[in-house]
Amino acid sequence: MTETKENPVIEPSRTKIKHDWYQTDAQVVITVLLKNAPKDKVKVNYGERSLSISSAIPDSDSEYSLELDLAHEIVPSMCNLVVTPSKIEVKLRKKEGLRWTQLDGDRKEDNIKAIPQAVIDASGPQQPPKLFKKDWDKIEKEMKKMEEEEKPEGDAALNALFQKIYGEGSDEVRRAMNKSFVESGGTVLSTNWQQVGQDKVEMKPPDGVEFKKWD
Repeated sequence: MTETKENPVIEPSRTKIKHDWYQTDAQVVITVLLKNAPKDKVKVNYGERSLSISSAIPDSDSEYSLELDLAHEIVPSMCNLVVTPSKIEVKLRKKEGLRWTQLDGDRKEDNIKAIPQAVIDASGPQQPPKLFKKDWDKIEKEMKKMEEEEKPEGDAALNALFQKIYGEGSDEVRRAMNKSFVESGGTVLSTNWQQVGQDKVEMKPPDGVEFKKWD
């Protein structure tokens, strides 16, 4: 008799993982506070008025899942996902420049009652409705501003700082950074050319680490 092994069933997480949202004129941004989510295990499905987010939870057999019926329509092709060590962030592009009063709901706002004809007749000649025109230049500036305000963390933040110093520094600062980094095997990064320009920069491994040369 041959034994058959059943596939393991992944149960939804019992741990409450919070999510929040905010909006600009052009976007709705949903933040899921799930730390160290594996990027290759995060899946997002966009619908015109629906959103599905799922992810494996680190050090667990559980899976996080969020299903939303959105309050208004979005443009799926212009939405994107950002995964960082501290969170999952989903950016939804609004189809119309409406101010959302809620993220999801029963869509009661769709059931708009018609204005009675008597009221229209009493108000006199009607002006043609003003068409809503999107200011794409303004939207693009807002998106760039949002990207600039997203602060990097850990090694990414340190690398960004070094790049800023190198890019804005003088020729002497750049020579000092290049010389110290190369000669020290990446263990020293100095901006003081008067100091590092006089002699070869020695290697300085971190505390508790011993540097050995291999023949």
